[in-house]
Parts: sequence; C-alpha cells; structure tokens
Amino acid sequence: MSVQSLMVPIGTPAPDFSLPDLDGQPHTRADYADGPGLLVIFACNHCPYVRHLESKLGEVLGTLTIPAVAICTNDADAYPDDAPEHLRAQADRAGWKFPYLIDETQQVGRAFRASCTPDFFLYDARLELAYRGAFDESTPGNGKPVTGNELRAAAEAVRTGAPVPEPHRLSMGCSIKWRA
Repeated sequence: MSVQSLMVPIGTPAPDFSLPDLDGQPHTRADYADGPGLLVIFACNHCPYVRHLESKLGEVLGTLTIPAVAICTNDADAYPDDAPEHLRAQADRAGWKFPYLIDETQQVGRAFRASCTPDFFLYDARLELAYRGAFDESTPGNGKPVTGNELRAAAEAVRTGAPVPEPHRLSMGCSIKWRA
C-alpha cells in the first residue's frame, strides 16, 4: 500500500540529527550549517518506489550543488533487505555518491515527520524547509519517465535563493516501517 508525504510546513527548521553512515562515520545537521542547503531523502532498499528512481536519483544528485544524505529509518529487523549491507549494495547499484545514514532508533525519521520512501526534504542555506515532495511525476507502473525534474527545479531555486513555487507534488511510496 502506498502512502504520501505529510507536507511539513515550508520554513520548518531542519531537525537536529547525528547518524552514522554505512562506514560508521557520523553525520550531523551541523555539518551542513554553512550552506548552501541540504537535501534529506528518506529511502530504503526494499521499496519498489525507491528502486524505480534510484539510478536517476544518483545521476541527478551528481549534477546538483546542494549536498544530500539518504536516511534509512526502516526497521531492519522486520525488513532485512533494509539492513546496512543491503543498503550498501543499493548505493553501489544506483551510483549514489552521497552518504547513506542509518536511523536505527527511528528518532530522526520521526523528527523529520517522514512518512514514506522516498520522501524528499530540501532545505535552504539557513536549513529551513524550502521543498518537500516528489522527485518527479513518475511512479512504478504509471508510464511516465523518471526525470527528477521537480526536485531539480526545486534545487535550482534554492541554489539561487528563490522560493520554490507551490504547490509541491506529494511524494508517494512505501510507508516507513516503524517498530511497534
């Protein structure tokens, strides 16, 4: 069953976080405090919505000047395909050059109000939310090409200091797999 993003209000400050990447190196919000912004992507390995766009995501993010991190918040005990070794295989397969962080306690996912994978949160240079929504209009089976155009346009607006025009298309995907 697919769910949609919660559409956190524009201007909301990025929640504080400190999470390890796949190599155990910590990444924090403070690492990105000096601009030019930050893209936070809630992702996982098992979700067909993420798999649908993962290669194009790697390609598009390779062209952006705004740093990005992916965060896996899913319960890897219940969904073993989302365990770190499988996330590493996904990052390699998709050509992701950005950090993939593990939110084992799920506190960061809750702080961001992430609801689905993929769920995109783009913050401006002040780390205030400028865009939350979809990568583009493509979803598995709808026949529309995976382009990343909506996220790319939002990132360009953030890069130039302009507001991202609303409405933002809701991100749609698999629900975050929360622990009971």
